[in-house]
Amino acid sequence: MTSEQQELQRRSRRFANEVILPVAAKHDRDGTFPLEVMEKAHQEGFLTPLVPKAYGGQGLGVLDNGIIAEELAAGCMGIYVSIFVSTLAIYPIITFGTENQKERFLKPLCSKFGLASYCLSELTVGSDPASMKTTATLQGDYYLLNGTKMWITNGGYADFYLVFATTDPQKKHKGILSLIVPSHLEGVSHGEPIDKMGQRASNTTAVKFDQVKVPKENLLAGEGEGFKKAMAALDITRPMIALGAVGVARSAMELATQYAKKRIQFGIPIAQHQAIQFLLADMAKDIEAARLLAYKAAWQADRGVKNSKEAAMAKALATDVAMRVTTDAVQIYGGMGYTKWHPVEKLMRDAKVTQIYEGTAQVMRLIIARQMLQEVERVAPL
Repeated sequence: MTSEQQELQRRSRRFANEVILPVAAKHDRDGTFPLEVMEKAHQEGFLTPLVPKAYGGQGLGVLDNGIIAEELAAGCMGIYVSIFVSTLAIYPIITFGTENQKERFLKPLCSKFGLASYCLSELTVGSDPASMKTTATLQGDYYLLNGTKMWITNGGYADFYLVFATTDPQKKHKGILSLIVPSHLEGVSHGEPIDKMGQRASNTTAVKFDQVKVPKENLLAGEGEGFKKAMAALDITRPMIALGAVGVARSAMELATQYAKKRIQFGIPIAQHQAIQFLLADMAKDIEAARLLAYKAAWQADRGVKNSKEAAMAKALATDVAMRVTTDAVQIYGGMGYTKWHPVEKLMRDAKVTQIYEGTAQVMRLIIARQMLQEVERVAPL
């Protein structure tokens, strides 16, 4: 890391330890949204890291943001994911937005606290966004938006939504466009917070659009380009989720290591038993490998190198590692790990959904395989 990145890491870790950790268990238990933490995160610049300085943001790179991701998620993945999703929603505006859109939507989020949401999934549409039912019909100078999006992080608190809709379901992905939809528009509403197994501090709701008139000037990039924009954003943000998962796994490993050194069985600390040492060793090597792969994917993104395969690899590996490491941490704690007296059970619950959102573990493998096969076709035979 550069000296600036080292300082960014220290600042992020301090924020996680001093601001996030003290309230994480309470918000997880109650399923409440930590507005006070989010406001402090905005003050630190964690909500707008990728926004160029010209619009009031931090102007950081993807790898820089990944460093932040690991540290904040180590404090609480549920809290971090609300920070992350705001970045996911505004990244396409940073990259593909008009100057007018950047002025209207990026600057306000930088100058005062606010959140954004990314509306792609629907109740029956997750891994196959091309079959979405939400429609956008052009009528003069506005689009008429109708449909319901599901599993929307920050759904109840967003200032605006980046909504993906179709102009014609028969066109599949070629009919998808993306609209920037302010939450105050008539016809926009959200459901109650969804009661989740893990990441309970993040606000997750359904968001409904009923005859919403969205100004044509809020169309991002162009008609038929929405699917490409969605995928481009995911190539940038998957390394961040991967590093968030690394943060969760690291916390579990550190807690399990500390506990293993204190827990006495058969007259010695369980850390002295080879069976426990092997669990800890596997944790350490897998976390290191996942971190480095995610760093590579982020590094490629910062240099404009196509990274779809590496981003998918990083996301698949890191989230699988997070699930395995947190499960093994519970195993090391034994019966204590299965209670809410110790934080490893929360880490295990928080880890699971990382294998689902931002592309499931299975879809990541499809992406990896397809990229591999395309690369093989381009290589001349020996």
